[in-house]
Amino acid sequence: MVSKKKKKKKAQLPFRLNILFFIVFLLFSALVLQLGVVQILNGEAFQAEIDRTTNDYTEVPVPRGKMYDRNGNLIVGNDAEYSITYTPEKGTQASERLDVAEKLAEYISMGSEKYLNAITERDKKEYWYLNNTEEAESLLTVEETEEMDNGEAYNETLERIDEEKVNDYSKQQLEVIAIKKEMDKAMALTPQVIKNDDVTPEEFARVSARLDELPGVNATTDWNREYPYDETFRDFAGSITSESQGIPAEKEDYYLTRGYSRNDRVGDSGLEEQYENALRGRKEKIQYTTNSNGTVVDSDVVVEGERGKDLVLTVDMELQQEIDKVLREEIQTAVQNQPSENKYLEDAMAVVLNPKTGEILAAAGQHYDHEENEFSNTGTSAIYNANAPGSAVKGATVLGGYQSGVIEQGQQFYDEPIQIADTPEKSSWRNLGWVNDLEALEQSSNVYMFYIAMRMGGEYNFQQNKSINIDYAAFQEMRNYFSQFGLGVPTGVDFPYESTGYEGSNPDAGNLLDLAIGQYDIYTTMQMAQYVSTIANDGYRVRPHFMKEIRNPIPHDEDLGPIYKSNDTEVMNRIQMSDSHIERVQEGFRRVFQAPNGTASNYFADKSYEAAGKTGTAEYDIYENGELQASTENLSLIGYAPYDDPEVAFALIVPHVGKGNDHPINHKIGQGILDAYFELQNEDEEE
Repeated sequence: MVSKKKKKKKAQLPFRLNILFFIVFLLFSALVLQLGVVQILNGEAFQAEIDRTTNDYTEVPVPRGKMYDRNGNLIVGNDAEYSITYTPEKGTQASERLDVAEKLAEYISMGSEKYLNAITERDKKEYWYLNNTEEAESLLTVEETEEMDNGEAYNETLERIDEEKVNDYSKQQLEVIAIKKEMDKAMALTPQVIKNDDVTPEEFARVSARLDELPGVNATTDWNREYPYDETFRDFAGSITSESQGIPAEKEDYYLTRGYSRNDRVGDSGLEEQYENALRGRKEKIQYTTNSNGTVVDSDVVVEGERGKDLVLTVDMELQQEIDKVLREEIQTAVQNQPSENKYLEDAMAVVLNPKTGEILAAAGQHYDHEENEFSNTGTSAIYNANAPGSAVKGATVLGGYQSGVIEQGQQFYDEPIQIADTPEKSSWRNLGWVNDLEALEQSSNVYMFYIAMRMGGEYNFQQNKSINIDYAAFQEMRNYFSQFGLGVPTGVDFPYESTGYEGSNPDAGNLLDLAIGQYDIYTTMQMAQYVSTIANDGYRVRPHFMKEIRNPIPHDEDLGPIYKSNDTEVMNRIQMSDSHIERVQEGFRRVFQAPNGTASNYFADKSYEAAGKTGTAEYDIYENGELQASTENLSLIGYAPYDDPEVAFALIVPHVGKGNDHPINHKIGQGILDAYFELQNEDEEE
């Protein structure tokens, strides 16, 4: 029995082995079948996945367009310079950037204060982290790490790195940190400037010879703005952001939707901002082909870059320089002659333009620092700063009087002080007696303008020491007349953020009278220039502009390309006054500069260019901490020449001149402006 059982067990064993072998056979068969499916049916698809490439695009900035004056003189150009850049591939790790930074530090210097002072405590800790990864990661427990996401864990690790570990770096190590800091700003496949300040030819050559061992690094050329006229007209030209600043955060959406990158340099003030679209140029577009690992396997330029278009401006830089010089000299003369009287005299502003076309020939401002005895250019104050201009607005007042019907040509009023009940006496600079409209302009009668204002407000029967009843709608009526000339409204100048001045809000009758003589509302010098140009141009108000032409760039940088766009004369409105009324005021302005009793005749009557215009004085009290410190005057002057066929008009304001001042600073500046203009015109004709 025993032997039979043993034989039976032995017979069952091969059967079980056969089953096992059969199962193994089935598994191998399934495996072979699957391999066949992978290699035969899906082989091409999987191979394609392995060989898959991706096309990515990046745009490389190009130099900006240049700016020239009306005579072809370069105002703003581009100064080429060596530049070291870094363009990371997709997926580049921080440790890889550090390796490149350490190698690059052997060939370039980043030891200037600009770079070293920008290194933060966090930059140093990140550098230590990369060089001591295991020790750094041990600063957090496993439990703490599990409770945080990767970003939180990384930041907490940096917080726990002892400051003593990062405070003894050598200068060489700090330079590595500075290089990596710039590299970390780079976006994938987008060039980032590592260094473009004072890159020496030796540094450029060393990097150029070792590009194969510096992945992503390139030695190329960059550009910075240059200003051949130094500070002259610089604030009008404006500025651009640096590469580290990039596009302004408050305008990020605006720029990104227009094809900009975050680190693009853009105009952030002045004409650089105003004409950004023309000056920016067309970026070079490069197609990068990357494999599935993110490695770049090919690149190709698909859009050729083109530098920005050039601006030809209306300004004459020779005239601009002369006017800046005149402003400085006359301020200095006034201050040196009477330093105590003129201790608040700091600024002078002037605008010169062609009254028929609106072309701005010069726009200047000078600020004087009494303590440092230094001047600085503040030309944009002619557009941004508003002041009470005084009697210079009387041409608009008289024309408003004609148009409203409250006076007629030849109307006379008796010029003597007037006393409104419970208000200070109001008068002209002296008692002028009987004056008509022309004499009122010629001799600058305040009282004549007061009568216009009172009549416009409904008061035709003024009596001394009596109160007057004014229709407060007269304020708006007079301002409506003024606005036709550009006073109190935008001039439309092609420049960012133009000021429109300020309107007083107190409806007292005395303020209406002050409004009529330019001592209530305040205006910019640009507004005053447009106002006098409108009178000179027979009532046509034209838009002032800096841009004369936009030119396409050409390969030869020293030449101007073909015209892309011209800025034609734009008439904004024609004042609602008759030709005879305008001619009457023009005659009054001529008398101011030419007639014996004219308030500016001592300075212009003997000039061959036969000018016309109007003087102005406005009182201005200076307070500090609520206490009156000084009573000063704003001195203004507007004019044009020749009076019978104007080709140039100007306006100037000199605020806060001491009342005891005896230097005719506004007249001397106006004289200097017209003298300089016509002397340059004569030189051009002779040439």
